[in-house]
Amino acid sequence: MSGRSPRRSDPRAVASPDRRRCRSRRVRRSIHLNAFAMNCAGHQSAGLWRHPDDQGHRYTDLEHWTELARTLDRAGFDALFLADVLGVYDVYGGSRDAAVRAGTQIPLGDPLLLVPAMAAVTSRLGFGVTVSTSYEHPYALARRFTTLDHLTKGRVGWNVVTGYLPSAAANLGLPHRPHDERYAIADEYLEVCYKLWESSWEEDAVVRDAANGVYTDPAKVHDIDHHGTWFDVPGPFLCEPSPQRTPVIFQAGASRSGTAFAGRHAEAVFVSGPSTAIVANQVAGLRDAAASAGRDPDSLTVYVQLAPVVAPTRAEAHERYDAYRAASSREGALALFAGWTGVDLSEIPPDRPLRWVETDAGRTALASFTTDDPDREWTVAEIADHLAVGGRGPVSVGSPADVADELEHWVDETGADGFNLAYATTPGSFVDVAELVVPELRRRGRMPAEPPSGSLREVVGGAGPRVPDDHPAAVHRPPRPRNAG
Repeated sequence: MSGRSPRRSDPRAVASPDRRRCRSRRVRRSIHLNAFAMNCAGHQSAGLWRHPDDQGHRYTDLEHWTELARTLDRAGFDALFLADVLGVYDVYGGSRDAAVRAGTQIPLGDPLLLVPAMAAVTSRLGFGVTVSTSYEHPYALARRFTTLDHLTKGRVGWNVVTGYLPSAAANLGLPHRPHDERYAIADEYLEVCYKLWESSWEEDAVVRDAANGVYTDPAKVHDIDHHGTWFDVPGPFLCEPSPQRTPVIFQAGASRSGTAFAGRHAEAVFVSGPSTAIVANQVAGLRDAAASAGRDPDSLTVYVQLAPVVAPTRAEAHERYDAYRAASSREGALALFAGWTGVDLSEIPPDRPLRWVETDAGRTALASFTTDDPDREWTVAEIADHLAVGGRGPVSVGSPADVADELEHWVDETGADGFNLAYATTPGSFVDVAELVVPELRRRGRMPAEPPSGSLREVVGGAGPRVPDDHPAAVHRPPRPRNAG
């Protein structure tokens, strides 16, 4: 009996996909793993800070993060994927109280500041950091990412989001723009960043010529002269080229605009859905979008959100899962859902099915529980129960073999490449995967005995540290050195 079978009656149980929906693509031998976390006490599993094994309250302790980074680095994870928001979840009940009470992504610290310390104690682990294009000028953000790329020796990625919380815009004195307009701004935002990263400084601009007193050759530093709809940036960039120049571009939107945006820009994509059928459609749509943008569809590395609850035996794992469910906060989970979707379920009867409505918040989460699966109706109570441990993705409960079976099942059925692993407790969920599941995947040949190293771009599947020729950043590459043949 697999780890999935006992849970088919559970609202989180996965449905077998129509295999015709799965895009045919080359098979990747290895399963990629990211750890999905946030600089806060409670991320996806609302209320589980109450569980005695959880150490999320140590999020303000730098050693908490360096210990986690060492664990992930030794286990061969691709990256630590750090989520972020700049607002509070205040849609549920028309108030922030539910989120504040449950510790749901508040209190919350800046994720970028964690990266240098974690990079200093690791040798290969990458860091994917979420930053919105809606709340900061690209000139300043480009410098921060280049600085991080230097300090990590090319192990940083940017999860590009457009921001879905009106409270974030309000606190920054900015309008909360319509959904599709945010993506239009993000397109130009990335164009500015690509020009700064790729075209402003030639590869050999820094000469450090002590004899002639020339640190940088002025003729090899260029203005970008960007004048667009949303931004005017004359340049030049302040930073010399970093190992990757452009950080690895992550993206996590699966709306129509988000999918098209990912097809143009993303190198690694984070998807989430309650069933393999829904995720398979998302993966196929992303690869189609990349092909439509003139890119290799297999160049996208797709990570699926999943929360593992693993123990040496199946019985122990289910005991843990029951304890996690008992400690979780359904109110906190619905506060998350309301923030993600803009839909307040606080006054909706628990047994009433959810229906699609158009909002200017994120659309992916709402679609996962409405239009993406026309054969499944989700009630408010089922959504709260589903989200309570691990957030929007599935939970895999069982022994190391059970969870490895589940991971293989999701990759093989959806065409995805790996997982963004959400935690029930931190760092315990990640330690359990590192000590129990990774060795099992290695025995099966689904993770390499010796993890890949190099830049983050190479670890997630790229041919080298720089963007490939079919990526839109590549058109902004600097001219060849003047002494080149």
